Amino acid sequence: MIKKLLTVSISLVLAAGSSLAFAEAKVTAGKDKAASCAGCHGEDGNSMMPGFPKLAGQHQAYLVKQLQAFKSGARNSAMMAPLAMGLDEQAVNEISAYYAAQKISKNPAPTLPADDSDDDAPTKTDEQKKAELDDLIEQGSDLYRNGNIGREVSACVACHGPYAEGNKPAAYPALHSQHADYLIKTLTDFKNGARTSNRENMMYMIAKKMTDEDIKAVSYYISTLK
Repeated sequence: MIKKLLTVSISLVLAAGSSLAFAEAKVTAGKDKAASCAGCHGEDGNSMMPGFPKLAGQHQAYLVKQLQAFKSGARNSAMMAPLAMGLDEQAVNEISAYYAAQKISKNPAPTLPADDSDDDAPTKTDEQKKAELDDLIEQGSDLYRNGNIGREVSACVACHGPYAEGNKPAAYPALHSQHADYLIKTLTDFKNGARTSNRENMMYMIAKKMTDEDIKAVSYYISTLK
C-alpha cells in the first residue's frame, strides 16, 4: 500500500513539474513572438502611451479571445487585424500566456487634462483642480459599484469584480491600473458602435446609456485601482 502511495505521489510531482516546465516554455516562446507588439504595448505589456492598452497581467483567455476576434474581423482594427492575421493558433496562445504572466504597472496619480474650450474662463487653482478630480473619481466609484438605476446603467462590479480584477473563468477582462485614456476610448467606441456591430453585445447595451461624463468618471476611477 505504501509503495503504491509513493508511486502515485512521485507521478503527481513529475506531472506537476512537467506542466510547469511546459508553461514556462510557452511564456518564453510568447515573449519572442510578442517582440513586434512592444512598440505599442511595451516590452512587458505595460504600454507607456495612454492611448494603447496595457496587456500585462490580463487573463490569458481574454487575450486569446481578442486576438481571434481581430483575426476573424469580429473586432475591427486597421492596426491590429493584419498583425493578428499573421498569427497561428499556437502563437496566439503563447503571446497571450506571456502577457498574462507579466505584472501590470501602477499608474501615476491622475490629473485632469487642460480645458481649452473656453479661453476666457478664469484659471483654476490647484485646490479647485484637485477638488474637481476628487469629485470625478468619487462619481466614477459610485457608478462602478452601484450603476445608475435611473438610466439603467449596470454596475461594472458585477462582471469586472470589486477591484476590477475581472473574471478569469468567464474571460471578462481585468481593468485595474489600465490607462484612463484607453478606457475612455473603449467605452466611447462601444457607445458609438465602433467597437462592435453586434447590438446584443452587453458592453454596447451598457455604454450607450452612459453619458460622456459617466465614461470619463468611471475610467478615471478604474485607472486608480491596483
